Amino acid sequence: MNVRMTTTSNLITDFIVHKLVKDPHQRTATVEPRTAPVAVSATVQRLIDQVHKLYSERTGKGYGYFEQNEDEYPVQKYIRRHHVAGETSFFDFSLELMEHLRLRAQVEQLATGGYVLIAKINNGATEFLLVAIVTEVLGAAITEGMEVVDSMHLDMTHLRVAGRVDLTAWQSGAERYISFLKSRGDVAGYFQLFLGCNDMLLALEESKKLVVGLERFADEQQLDPVQRDRLFDAAHQYLDELGRTKEAVSLDALTNHLWPHEPEAFRRVLASEELGLSDGFVPDRRAIKGLVKFEGKSSYWKLSFDRKAMRCGDLRYDEENDTIVLSSIPADLREELINEKRNEQTGV
Repeated sequence: MNVRMTTTSNLITDFIVHKLVKDPHQRTATVEPRTAPVAVSATVQRLIDQVHKLYSERTGKGYGYFEQNEDEYPVQKYIRRHHVAGETSFFDFSLELMEHLRLRAQVEQLATGGYVLIAKINNGATEFLLVAIVTEVLGAAITEGMEVVDSMHLDMTHLRVAGRVDLTAWQSGAERYISFLKSRGDVAGYFQLFLGCNDMLLALEESKKLVVGLERFADEQQLDPVQRDRLFDAAHQYLDELGRTKEAVSLDALTNHLWPHEPEAFRRVLASEELGLSDGFVPDRRAIKGLVKFEGKSSYWKLSFDRKAMRCGDLRYDEENDTIVLSSIPADLREELINEKRNEQTGV
């Protein structure tokens, strides 16, 4: 039974939950499987919508593609047999995933268990597979008799282990189609290995996307030119230092540093699935220059100037005539230009 709720565009086509039993500091992991898929009710829809929203809004994600060795990293093979060839049912597919997850969890000593949510979702344009591990937390509830009692419920505020495979992008041959949460440290590293995701980072490309994200945030906040320059200057200084010392950027740390009064608004922009910005790359110092400088060249000239030149009047761009007017020309350059012009006039 598939239920489409009017408040969401995500149609859950298949859903199941199994339990991974694994204590930290122990190697043994076991699976407590459910015996059949879960019927998609309004409660299930609400749960998956919440998980998907939390996942989409989180920074600190890695992006990549399947490793080619399907014997060592078999998830792609499992997906192909189920989703493409139809050789396995969703239930059998989920058991294959759980067995592989169990083996990977046993390798990672600090891995913990929990309820494993596996859902196939269709949002109209895209089909994707969502896998998340959630745990229980002790809370309180009030009964009909107004008694306060202990109540166990899923802890959705600390979603640390989750991944998503864009099945549509994967089938179309896209460059990257897997994303996963990068938790602090290596606790969830086994989950990346479980997915078989190669997240080789291209620092130059990620740095360019970060610049785009910063520009989008400035536009969203409707910052005036001075505020925009101040934000970009601070971002460049912070990122350039990381690039100089070869340290990886944390997007959470970056947003807290640049926009401490409302970092969540900044995180939402950088966490955009459309932007696809990975966490944990070393900033490319060439790419982030775009935060404070403009550069361009033709066959006969090369120009580089600070953004602030447009604010102080040293440079003016005439959009209508597509020309740039420079002011405050240095004395030595002015003298050279005057001499060159005189030589042209005299034919020397």
